[in-house]
Formats: sequence, C-alpha cells, structure tokens
Amino acid sequence: MTPEGASVPTLVDPTTNVIDVTTDVDAPSADVEVPDTPAAEEVPERDRELVFELRDLEVQYSGHTAVRDVDLDIAANEITAFIGPSGCGKTTVLRCLNRMHDLTPGAKVIGQVYYHGENLYAGKVDSAEVRRRIGMVFQKPNPFPKTIYDNVAYGPRLNGRKRSELSDIVEHALTRAALWDEVKDKLKHSGMSLSGGQQQRLCIARALAVEPDVVLMDEPCSALDPIATARIEDLMEELKHEFTIVIVTHNMQQAARTSDRTAFFTAEVDEDGRRVGRLIEFDVTEKLFMAPADPRTEGYITGRFG
Repeated sequence: MTPEGASVPTLVDPTTNVIDVTTDVDAPSADVEVPDTPAAEEVPERDRELVFELRDLEVQYSGHTAVRDVDLDIAANEITAFIGPSGCGKTTVLRCLNRMHDLTPGAKVIGQVYYHGENLYAGKVDSAEVRRRIGMVFQKPNPFPKTIYDNVAYGPRLNGRKRSELSDIVEHALTRAALWDEVKDKLKHSGMSLSGGQQQRLCIARALAVEPDVVLMDEPCSALDPIATARIEDLMEELKHEFTIVIVTHNMQQAARTSDRTAFFTAEVDEDGRRVGRLIEFDVTEKLFMAPADPRTEGYITGRFG
C-alpha cells in the first residue's frame, strides 16, 4: 500500500484525454551465473511500497484457462522479472497489469489485480488512463512512421500538453532513455532510420514522455544484439529510481543481472490434458537463483527442463 500521507493515483474520470502509447507489437542456458557483485540491501517487507497486488489471478481464453493461482506483490522502484518456459503464462500475467486483455477477444481475467490499492478491473476504472499510467514496451521495436521528435511528442500532444512544452518534454524523455546525445542533431529524421537498439530506446522514451508510474517490458532485448542489450539493461537500472519496472525474459542471466525479485512460472498439464501456467516461486532474485525453495525452480534454472 502507499505510505500514510502519500498521494494515490486515481484511475477514475481523468480530466484530460489520454492515449495508449504502448508499442505493438531461447531456450535457457544450462549454466546460469549470478554476477559476482555486492547484493543490494534487501528492503524489509513492511517498508516496501506495493504498487501491484495480485490475488488468485486466473486468465482464460475462450473459456480455457491459460494461467491460474497467481499471488504476488510488486513494489515501487524495483525491477521484477518473470521467467519460465514458453507457454507458462508470463506475458499473459504481464498484460493483466495494464488491462491489455481488454483488447483480446475471448480473454477473461478472474481474481484481483490491485494498483496502489485500487482494483484495476472495477467497472469505474478508465482503461485508457490505466495504460497511460502503466506503459508497455514489447520485444519488437515499433516506432511510428514519424520523425524522432514526433514519436516522442505524440502522446503528450494528444494529452493536451502545450506546444511550447513539447521540446522540453521530448528532450527529457530521450535523455531518460539514454538516447538524447545520439539523436539530438537529427530529431527531424525518421524514427525508422535508427538502429534496432536505438529504436527500442525510442519506444521507451515514447512511453516515458507521458510520465507513467510503471513500465512493463515484454522481452525488450530478445531482438537486439549484445551491445544494445547491455544498453537497455543499464537503462533499466537507472530508470528504476523513478519508475517501477516489470520485465518478461527468457534470458535467465538477464533476470539475474537486472532484477531485484524474480517470479518463476511453469506450465503443467491439468485434468483435461491442457497445459496451464502456474506461479511456482517468487522471491528476491539472489535467493531464487542461489537457493530456490521449489525443486521445479531448481530444475529450470539448472537446465534440467524448460
């Protein structure tokens, strides 16, 4: 919950127009090494400001359960990683956090998803406002067919920001996304002219330009080379001081390097013979990788299955 006296963002009846500026849209290594770096001091549970609380979450597609029994808390200014084999429900759960399933025919979300204590799926909640506050970046960079400047200014402009404010907003967002120095002299060039890694950082800047509270990332580095991947990982570490970040990744080394907490999902066959995703374990990243509590987690991170 938010601390006493802190402001709680409202998702009801926004006073300005909002726009969803999300981008649209591996098997794990057998040997996963946790970097030999000093562990961050763990924040006591009672002192963590919870942004999301998921309780008995289940998602169905056309009446068939895709993932169920998900209970976890996501705290402010942390990077939370979702790992697990393909088809275990990682991305399905991630999309629940900003109501992306509203756009999926046949999808049904059961259970509770609380955002700063407010039920995201309550009837009074405006889904467009949810997606403004909770931005999303997908695995394939997808800049708009516009200039670099207009890509970043698109959301703020449609949200009613004054024209005189846009240049500062664009510079601030590109700086946050560690892209400003590379593009400041070519803001009128097409966003499509950038490299893959630069395009992904442009998409991150576009999401940051509307001042979200949370940034969701669905395999943001899967299509990038190692150098571009390192830039995105460094960027996530910087951004977590301002934002809450949730990332889906098939790269367990990436989860070990970048995240504060990790959730391991797997898929099991139910009584009807269908694969259903489940949350198996959720813990501080170092603990989960070094001393997993569940043998299924150990089996996955050591490469025995997955």
